[in-house]
Amino acid sequence: MTARLIFAWLVHLYSALGAVIAFIAILFIEQLRFQETFFLMTLAVAIDASDGTLARTARVKELLPNFDGDRLEDIIDYFNYVVVPCLFLIRANLLPSQDALWLIAFPLLASAYGFCQKQAKTADHFFLGFPSYWNIVALYLYVLRAPLWFNAFLILTLAILVFVPIRYIYPSRSPYFRSWTNTLGILWGLAILAIIYWLPQPPREIVLVSLIFPIYYVCLSLWLELRRVRLKHNESPG
Repeated sequence: MTARLIFAWLVHLYSALGAVIAFIAILFIEQLRFQETFFLMTLAVAIDASDGTLARTARVKELLPNFDGDRLEDIIDYFNYVVVPCLFLIRANLLPSQDALWLIAFPLLASAYGFCQKQAKTADHFFLGFPSYWNIVALYLYVLRAPLWFNAFLILTLAILVFVPIRYIYPSRSPYFRSWTNTLGILWGLAILAIIYWLPQPPREIVLVSLIFPIYYVCLSLWLELRRVRLKHNESPG
């Protein structure tokens, strides 16, 4: 039993490392060391993607019922997926300078709301509302060098979508096309690592090809949502 308890606590420690990663990422952003920042963001995603599997293997909820691992994960995810990339958007000058501070308040507030919703993750493993992938948004805005007005418009639009109850797939636990989605996700992750390696000017071809997965993710999520709404409508009486 002691070994199992130690393993369970080690899993929580593994998750908690995300807080350290977020803090170091903030220091790197302040030093304008953006390549290192994105490597740390990627490491945070890797931990977030794997700690759930470890937690289920270690049966942490059973062995440590008084420790709320979900709350720990939400705190760390808010920093790594929201605070760190929002600070990056400011320091990398990716928003109109005169409007940057009030613009960045929208994702910070919207995602704070999103993380506190009890149905932020549905019982059948979907995210409800835009799932605060601000780290991905920040990377693409940085490498694509879109006009600042477009960046501002996208940030506002995505912040609004946090409140729109569209369901987005949870890739590693999706009940639909999981193997296909995870395979594409792995290839996309490798492309992202290559893009970060070649910063600040990665090959544009790789950047454009890497957009296939985010487009696929959004299209699949919308298709499943429309399908769900149609089925619900057809099953409703009258």
